Amino acid sequence: MTGATAASAARKLTFILGGARSGKSSHAEKLTTAFPSPWAYIATAGAYDDEMRERIALHRSRRGEGWVTVDAPLDLVGAIEALPNHEPVLIDCLTLWLTNHMLAEHDVEAECRRLADVLSRPRGPWFVVSNEVGLGIVPDNALARRFRDAAGRLNQQVAAAADSVLMMVAGLPLKVK
Repeated sequence: MTGATAASAARKLTFILGGARSGKSSHAEKLTTAFPSPWAYIATAGAYDDEMRERIALHRSRRGEGWVTVDAPLDLVGAIEALPNHEPVLIDCLTLWLTNHMLAEHDVEAECRRLADVLSRPRGPWFVVSNEVGLGIVPDNALARRFRDAAGRLNQQVAAAADSVLMMVAGLPLKVK
């Protein structure tokens, strides 16, 4: 493989979807660490309660040396743009990022377009995690329905830009694209 071909092969976006506890994050970590370190982990979660602090601690404990964590609960686009070229990146997760914008009452559609645009131009091997929330019942309140719909639209935008899409089911990756 020539240098130009190898560089091009390393500029890919892999989108990993699944339900809660489907193995999305651990599989994304495994895919990311197949590349040489350092690996960037862009975290979108906020530690707003004890349960979220425990989840964040669990995720951090799985990652060893070689990971650089960037907290980006709102400015995900800025965090991505600030990373060096060719660095493997794991973004976890889009639905938490979306929640943060919805709760802040930002223009969700505009933020999603900005994010989809930057993700359409990967500068390295990028792995993006998101929840598939549209497989269950119709939520009983307007905010939950708005979130479900916005997450579905965002997932479609990112999947369209992705080179590869995986759906995690019971810890197993299914290739969608």
